[in-house]
Parts: sequence; C-alpha cells; structure tokens
Amino acid sequence: MSSSKIAFFKAVALIGLALSGFHAVTAQSTVFNVPSTDIQSNRRLYVEADFMAHLSSFESGGYHLFGTRLVYGLSNRAEVGVNAFFVNTAPAEPIEIQPNFKLRLYHNEKKGFAVSTGAVAYIPVTHRHLSSTRAMVYAVASKSLKGSFGPRFSLGSYGLIGSSEKGTNKRGVIIGYEQPITPRLTFVADWSSGNNDLGYFVAGAGLTLSPKSVLYVGYNIGNQGRGNNSVGIFYGRSF
Repeated sequence: MSSSKIAFFKAVALIGLALSGFHAVTAQSTVFNVPSTDIQSNRRLYVEADFMAHLSSFESGGYHLFGTRLVYGLSNRAEVGVNAFFVNTAPAEPIEIQPNFKLRLYHNEKKGFAVSTGAVAYIPVTHRHLSSTRAMVYAVASKSLKGSFGPRFSLGSYGLIGSSEKGTNKRGVIIGYEQPITPRLTFVADWSSGNNDLGYFVAGAGLTLSPKSVLYVGYNIGNQGRGNNSVGIFYGRSF
C-alpha cells in the first residue's frame, strides 16, 4: 500500500456543512476519499485522528495506518492543511507529510451548486529512497438537491504530477454521493477511477456526535483487487 493513496483518502476530513443535519459541524473538505467542494470555516481549525487496516498478516500484505490531519480556514473561500501518516507493515513504508490547499471558485447556496480546486503534495520524511515527492491537483463541482434529506452529488477530475510506476494512470475521474438518513446520520460513498494509488471505491456512514465532533466508518474496495481493501475509522473535531 502506498501512502499517496492515504493522502487522497484524507487529504484535501469528510462531509461538509452543506448536508442537512450536519450544520452544527464546521465544514470539512472531502466526501469520503475524494475532495469535496467544501471549505473549512474562516479562522476555524479542524483536527482529525485516522485509523485504517487491511485485516491480513503483514506477510500477506496487511497493514495498520495511523494518521492525523489539520485543516485551517484562511477565509470563506480558501483553506490550508497538513496531514501526517505512519503505516505499520512489512516492509516498512515512509512516514509522509502532505501539505494541501483548496480554493472555492464558486458557491451558490440557493441553487445548491459549488466549484472548488486544490492541490496536495506528498513528501516522504523517512525511507526517502523508497519514494519521491509528488503532487495531485484536482477540480470538483457539487450539486445539492433541495429538501431536509436531499442528497449531494460531486463530480470532478484529478491529475498526478511527479514520477510514477510504469502503467500508472496519471489522470482520472472522481465521483461522490452523500445521503442524509437522519438529522445525525449520513450515508457516504465515492469513487476515484484509475490504476494508481487513488483508485478506490468507498462506502460508509458519518455520525454527528456533538455540534463540534463527528465519527466516520467506511470500507475501501481497491480498483486493482481485494488485496487493497481496508476498513477505516475517523474521528474529527472542530475548534
């Protein structure tokens, strides 16, 4: 497993302010895996703790991932953040930090439409001979349907910059779907196309624990086989 997949998974934390029932939680910045159009609220900080696991032995490709993510709202249109991830597996993988930035280009709350763009850098800190600095750039649009439990759809594309293994797709499509079930519970699913570290489908649920905290649980299915599947648990809090 590559840490750049994790970057996309939590890079640019989970559901945004636009969903019914989640208005009390400060906006975050991905659907589940893929970037959303949301922007962290101005001068507010979002902190998240992540855990992911492929439930096999290390010898069979299993791993445990531990991570943290910080996102700060620079304004009503822009946010910056940094992620850090450690993967416990064999052989060892680099610890990676991932600075990121997002800009909301357009937002019409009345029509339920928004467009954002952003970038994430993947910088190995340890075992630098195993990986190189890379980046991902993306653009995404979203449409929210009216109603107390109206869903939101996201559609966009991404591009990878930097060295990649032979056969890696450097461009792809990103799709997201968010469906409130109750005022506190939402079903979430998204998919990223491509034969690369970002190529996953994920489905799960998000639960509002308090006006400032959320809990998410999801299951990832890799585009390239069951060996890439994993379960994830994420807890986030706004300050």
